Amino acid sequence: MKKEFKTLNEQIEILKNKGLVIEDIEYAKEVLFRENYFFLNGYRHLFMKSNTDRTYIEGTTFLELYSLFLFDRTFRNIIFKNILVIENNIKSIISYQLSLKYGYRERDYLTPKNFTPNKEKSKQVNDILKKMKRQININATQHSATMHYVTNYGFIPLWVLVKVLSFGIVGELYSILKKEDQLSIADIYNLDIDVLGNYLTILSNYRNLCAHEDIVFENKTQRKINDTKYHKQLNIPIMDDDYIYGKNDLFALIIIMKQMLSLEEFTNLMEEIRHNLANLEMNLHHIKIDKVLDRMGFPINYLEIKNLN
Repeated sequence: MKKEFKTLNEQIEILKNKGLVIEDIEYAKEVLFRENYFFLNGYRHLFMKSNTDRTYIEGTTFLELYSLFLFDRTFRNIIFKNILVIENNIKSIISYQLSLKYGYRERDYLTPKNFTPNKEKSKQVNDILKKMKRQININATQHSATMHYVTNYGFIPLWVLVKVLSFGIVGELYSILKKEDQLSIADIYNLDIDVLGNYLTILSNYRNLCAHEDIVFENKTQRKINDTKYHKQLNIPIMDDDYIYGKNDLFALIIIMKQMLSLEEFTNLMEEIRHNLANLEMNLHHIKIDKVLDRMGFPINYLEIKNLN
C-alpha cells in the first residue's frame, strides 16, 4: 500500500475515523504540526481495543494520547541523564585503572600487549585500537581538551581521550581488556566480569535510543540480564521458567542502574520516575496506569527496589 503525504486536516480525520475523541481541533493540529503525526501515532497501541480491532477504546481522547507521548519524553530525559552519569563514571574508572597500570601517553596505553592475549580476539583488539587512534586524529584539532594536550604536551592522556569516545567504544574497550583489568573494574561495582560487559552494551543501546528520541518506555532489548536478587526480593512472577519483568525491558535497565548509580543518585532517579508516572495517571481516563507499567516491564511494587540492599 502506497503511503502519501497527509495534510493536518487529513491527519485529524484519520484519527477521528479510528475513534479518537478530539475536543479541540486547532490545538490537536498545532500538536501534530509541532510533534509529527508519525511520532505521536507510535503511542496508540495501549489505547487500541485489541490486537485485531485497531480502533481506539471508546472515549479515548487526543489529550490522553498526547499525555503518553509527553510522559515518554520526560521519562527518556530522566533515563538519559542518569545513563550519562554512569557513562562518565565508567570512563573515569577505566581511564584511571589503565593509566595507573600502563601509562598515560597513547603510545603506552594503546599497545596491543596491554589487552587480552586471546588469539581469537586479536582482530577485535586491533579494530578497537584503530577506532581509538582515529578519534585521537579527528579530535586533536577539534576538541578543546584534546587540542590543549596536543599543543602543550604532544600527547593525549586516556582520561582526556575517553571524553570523546562513544559509550559503545568504551564498552568495546572493556571487552578486550585482560581478565585482571576487567576484574579490577567490575569489582568496583560488585559485579561479575561478564555481567558488567552485558550491562555496558544494554546501557549503550538505551543511550542511543534516548539520544535519537525513539520510544523508550516500551522498548525491549535483544540482550537479557541475568536473574538478580532484586527479581526475587520483589516477588516478580515467573512464566516459562523466566521472570516476566526485569529481563530485557525498561525495568531491567532500572535494575542495572540500581547496581551502578550511587544510593543518592538512584533514590533521586526513582523519585523522578514516581512523579512522572503520577502525572501520567492523572491524565489517563480510559486505561489504567497498571497497563502502562506492564508495557514498561515494571512490577506494581516497582518502587520497593529503592529500599532494597
